Amino acid sequence: MGKMMVGITLMLALCGSALAETPTSYGWIEKGLILPTGVAVKMKLDTGALTSSLDARSITRFKRDGKPWVRFMLVVTDADSGKLVKQQFERRVERSVTVRGAGGMEQRPTVTMSICLGDKEYEEWFTLRDRSKMIYPVLLGRRLLAELGPVDASRTFTVQPDCH
Repeated sequence: MGKMMVGITLMLALCGSALAETPTSYGWIEKGLILPTGVAVKMKLDTGALTSSLDARSITRFKRDGKPWVRFMLVVTDADSGKLVKQQFERRVERSVTVRGAGGMEQRPTVTMSICLGDKEYEEWFTLRDRSKMIYPVLLGRRLLAELGPVDASRTFTVQPDCH
């Protein structure tokens, strides 16, 4: 009876401490990997954007089996090596979104890409646009942030990408 009480007490203590832990929060800038290439990039976690965005150059729309597709170049500086990485991708267009900006209305293709953030792989919709004048080549929007958890605007680089 005594051993059982000790076991129950220990179990309750562990459960209580697990419940008391705060959820993981991410910084407003994190380093992640663009998959399948594994190139490391700085990603801005932007609660003001609904959809994530990826720096894409030479965007060409085409049809494959009657469905809309897009070919684009990913041109980013690897955050680990500092080397310029150029990789061509072809993806099916999931949808097109109209974005209103300072230059007027713009149609952007949206594709599915995979990224690694922390120790988890996420499949996410990304609008494609030339972000070469932006500091961060990848912007993560609220659709993904709702899955990730809280963002702490006072912190950066809280996790290291480690997806196997």
